[in-house]
Amino acid sequence: MPASFSRLLFVAAIVPLFLAGCGTKSAKKGGMTVQQRLEKAEKEPTPEKQAAGYLRAARFQLASGDTTGARDSARIAFDRLKGDGDANTFAPRLIDVGGFLAELGEKKPAKEAILRAAELSAGVADAVRRTKILADAGAVAGEKGKGIGDATLAKDLLTQAITMADSVEERFRSEALAAVALGCTRAGQAETAATLVDKLEESAKALEEPRAKAEGLAAAASVRSETGKKDEAAALLTAAAAAAKSIDRPEGRAYALLAVASATASCGEKKQALALLQEADKAANKISDPAQQKTTMDKVRTAIAEIEK
Repeated sequence: MPASFSRLLFVAAIVPLFLAGCGTKSAKKGGMTVQQRLEKAEKEPTPEKQAAGYLRAARFQLASGDTTGARDSARIAFDRLKGDGDANTFAPRLIDVGGFLAELGEKKPAKEAILRAAELSAGVADAVRRTKILADAGAVAGEKGKGIGDATLAKDLLTQAITMADSVEERFRSEALAAVALGCTRAGQAETAATLVDKLEESAKALEEPRAKAEGLAAAASVRSETGKKDEAAALLTAAAAAAKSIDRPEGRAYALLAVASATASCGEKKQALALLQEADKAANKISDPAQQKTTMDKVRTAIAEIEK
């Protein structure tokens, strides 16, 4: 019997068993039931998308009070990611699953997921993306309460992330350093986070290209805000907005304003963020290439919708 057919038989046998205990409640009238969510996840075309679907179902189950069902769904999500796959998609998803399992108290499989994500990160070509994967993995590893609470593993992963961030091209280094600083903050490594945020801010201020400067300062502001330095964060956001508004090319201006608006919203200043997004929308509307204009406007308007929820 082919292996793929055996797996299908296994799924067919197992899924109904835990569906039976999940009930058919939905969070909102007219929303999908747990069973419908699980069935939809199983029908996704790739393991990564199946894992994402099962994780969404697991979050829904946990919010509905079904901890056992959430644990079962999260384990299935993890199983779908144990095979070979694209590191760019598998690694971040493994971290999501690992974080959720840790939140449920499933420390052992959570650690396995985090370690697998870190291992897969070696196959990610983009240095910034790899830095973020390692930083996020370190954050889940070290975070107490909802994380794994393994300080040694966290330090190892975050040290790897710092090394990778140092190798990033100067233009993008602020983004990488911000990811590591936030990871250190979440993992409870305050001293390392403080050193990194100083380095991050210095790096951002030294940039001459306005879009890179705006995005770097916005990243620094997010970290300052996360560590409770609200006044410093506000000053950085002001400088970031000024750099973004100085950009002449509509596309660069739109994306810089989008980055600053995102950081502004994360700092709790939604009114200011919306004002920046309105400016980003105007800039996007001036992009000459129709396809690029649509892509940029869609991103800006999605951000506006998220804030206005």
